[in-house]
Amino acid sequence: MGALAEQTGRGARRFWPFLLWLAAFYISWLLIVSLNGLWPVVRDHWPIAAAMAAGSYFAGSTPMGGGTVGFPVLVLLFDLPATLGRNFGLAVQSIGMVSASIYILTARRTLDWALLRPALLGALIGTPLGAAFIAPYASDLLVKLVFAVTWASFGIIHWLKLNEIVKPEGPRHPHDRLDTPIGLAVGLTGGVVASLTGIGIDMMIYTVLVLFYRADLKMAIPTSVLLMAFTSLVGISSNALLGQVNPALYAIDPAVFRNWLAAAPVVALGAPLGAVVVNYLPRKPTLLIVSTLCLGQFIWTLFKEGVTGWLLLLVLTALGLLCAGFLWLFRAGASNGEPGSTR
Repeated sequence: MGALAEQTGRGARRFWPFLLWLAAFYISWLLIVSLNGLWPVVRDHWPIAAAMAAGSYFAGSTPMGGGTVGFPVLVLLFDLPATLGRNFGLAVQSIGMVSASIYILTARRTLDWALLRPALLGALIGTPLGAAFIAPYASDLLVKLVFAVTWASFGIIHWLKLNEIVKPEGPRHPHDRLDTPIGLAVGLTGGVVASLTGIGIDMMIYTVLVLFYRADLKMAIPTSVLLMAFTSLVGISSNALLGQVNPALYAIDPAVFRNWLAAAPVVALGAPLGAVVVNYLPRKPTLLIVSTLCLGQFIWTLFKEGVTGWLLLLVLTALGLLCAGFLWLFRAGASNGEPGSTR
């Protein structure tokens, strides 16, 4: 009995960095709100806080950043600019996804470091470059459509291959010659996508892991969370620095801070909660719900933006090509065999 109590105590002590992070965040948030008289701002922006209660849970339990909910709520429901939705996504994930990442690390969850390390490097390069040279020149409609197509393809591939995605267990087969270039490519391209929409890089590393490498979801999802947390920090920091250099081109809308102020205390706990619960709930229902939401926002975007004619054809073509790419990735991964080898 004494040995069990000692082991339990050691396990609890392992989480002190996570508890310290939460204490530091909530004390800082309370000071910012109280000393600056911002309680009315928090109260007035309760709808985004309510939306992010669900968004943060999905952020911690699936390969979807909190911006996947925040972006359509702000941009499609509240008719705010896509740039605001993107920056809000990056800002709120810098709390929620970071909080989930600290929990994941302290809980010693298994991560695919062979793919994650080069992806982090790629994101460090691709995200600022995308923020500086691509995002400012992309129209609101283009950003909305990139977001819609990216996540619709995620939903479709899960509806098509869900049984195969949830099946693998244990460590994946290593590919020493492929891991670094693939991880770097995911980081570079995903960083650019994140600089446009505020999300996407998490979905990219996740799909590579589960489709090509046939990785266990218990490893793929935490890996995607850490990459999105890092990319969010790089992205919002890049946008803030660029805003100081050229406010006319890169300035962050003050509404980002107001919405962040209301949502941040929710996601700081919601995302880690998702990371905890994902180990105890069946994965199929959660992924099916998420996939349906992804398809729903795609249809919503097309109707709301009045996408018809040649533009609709281009959007559907892009969606088809992305899905075809995922299916090719899945077939290419068949040569990897079943997971279970040791690293």
